[in-house]
Amino acid sequence: MRQESKLKLECMAIGSLPHCCVADAMDLVKSCFPNIPFCPQLAKVSKNEDMIYQFLENMPAFFADEENAKSYMDSEYDDFCTDLEQFFLDYEEITSDINSDLLEKYGISQKNSAAFPYFIDLVKTTKPAFAKGQIVGPFTLATTLVDKNGRCVYYDEALREIVVKTLTLKALWQIKQIKASSPETTPIIFIDEPSISQLGTSAYITITQEEVIEILKEISDLIQSTGAMSAIHCCGKCDWSVPVKAGVNIINLDAYGFAQNLSVFYKSISQFLNKGGKIAWGVVPTLDKIALEKADTGLILSKFDAAVNYLTKKGIDEKLIIDNSIITPSCGAGALSKELAQKAMELTKNVSDSLKEKYKIDC
Repeated sequence: MRQESKLKLECMAIGSLPHCCVADAMDLVKSCFPNIPFCPQLAKVSKNEDMIYQFLENMPAFFADEENAKSYMDSEYDDFCTDLEQFFLDYEEITSDINSDLLEKYGISQKNSAAFPYFIDLVKTTKPAFAKGQIVGPFTLATTLVDKNGRCVYYDEALREIVVKTLTLKALWQIKQIKASSPETTPIIFIDEPSISQLGTSAYITITQEEVIEILKEISDLIQSTGAMSAIHCCGKCDWSVPVKAGVNIINLDAYGFAQNLSVFYKSISQFLNKGGKIAWGVVPTLDKIALEKADTGLILSKFDAAVNYLTKKGIDEKLIIDNSIITPSCGAGALSKELAQKAMELTKNVSDSLKEKYKIDC
């Protein structure tokens, strides 16, 4: 059995949890996601775990002015050219050999991910089939950060290149840690790209899809070159042909709110599934607290069926969809109460278990 086949109707979580205690967060991970544990972002433990800030450690040309609560990138400081040259040399060595000691220079410290040591210990002791890490997406990060003049760094080619390559190294570092802890475990690295939902709008009118596909593909290809799997998460409406063309293994959408949007791109999705791509259906609502409070397993199963039906009505074979489906929450649960976050995680597991039973999947 190919490792990827073990993902069929499996459950997986997305990014953040609202816990102030790392041990409590990891207990929830262990109980609900034994086959695909993940490293939760815990912004209530530290502001460094914000989805943007978490991945900025040791990024060349990035400066944080904590006194004035400002951060920016700068391509004009005195040592920029020297630092950039060294960074590219490091990048070349690391991407040629992920076991290079240089990779530690670009790792994620415990001050930026309090749960990561606990996550790695869990992977080491349980040897799961898969383990999930994440990075913020390069488009989202490069369109959020600004230079010292307040201009979006995406439009500075050198700074954009630093962003893309720094995030690649953050992904490779996680893969290395997971594989060192459990060589048979397949890492899954999510690229969190909420901003690609804004592609084509007036906000980014001068940015082409081809440019975004290129930077996503660069990271995805290097993730996959290590034997890991790459995934893209977007919690809004987006052109799903973009992540498909970037060559990721998994696409993850808010299927509670935007399942019909996916079917607009049915031709790309059909090709994606036929090549072994997976859809991670975010059918458990985390962005709508009222909906989550009212939700139960039966309701979420009906949402999943409706989501699948949008694609089957476009002519995509139901078995092909089911065979390549994963169950997730719609987005990270960091903004929820602990109680609602626990409900979302448990619902995700219960829906996965129910679907496995329905489709006779051996657990």
